[in-house]
Amino acid sequence: MELTKENIQNLRQDYRAAELSEADINKNPIAQFAKWFKDALEAKLYEPNVMTLATADLTGKPSSRILLLKGFDEEGFVFFTNYNSKKGKDLQENPQAAMQFFWPELERQVRIEGIVTKTTAEASTAYFHSRPKGSQIGASASPQSTLIPGREILEERVKELTAAYQETEVPRPEHWGGYVLKPEHIEFWQGRPSRLHDRITYTSVNGVWTINRLAP
Repeated sequence: MELTKENIQNLRQDYRAAELSEADINKNPIAQFAKWFKDALEAKLYEPNVMTLATADLTGKPSSRILLLKGFDEEGFVFFTNYNSKKGKDLQENPQAAMQFFWPELERQVRIEGIVTKTTAEASTAYFHSRPKGSQIGASASPQSTLIPGREILEERVKELTAAYQETEVPRPEHWGGYVLKPEHIEFWQGRPSRLHDRITYTSVNGVWTINRLAP
């Protein structure tokens, strides 16, 4: 098919899978997220913990990328990365960030905004050593987000580390670890017919969640 402006403009889908009402939601947004996440798991969606993480540097210039959620509870939403990466440097300058989950098969998305802090070193180390050894070596070998002359540099470094730690535990690099996003605002979006989507928001005010509906 030839790609044209009209082809793109005419791409649309009518959403009819479900609805979201104030009467049916949990008053606690973390519990509501847990319910939707369980729905995504039971629907056997491909990697339902895939999310977009958006950050901004000190000047406000935004940046986003795809990551994997690795846990959540009342304290926040956890992910792991290289602290020296672009997102790590952004978060050091500006700890405000946003997450977005999109589950198209369920016609749902969740937006989460809040402040990000590092997890404890103990939590980072525990998760690091729960990963496959190849992933541990990959994290140690890659100077994430920096310029490199070619892939062979990484492959050679992986070979070196694989040989070095063939019989021993891979130590967690100090530049690699976890973050937790403490939510201040969460929006649950359920697709509805004719673009009249349901949007329910939770906003934390002095630790108390206020629930509102937004126009689509």
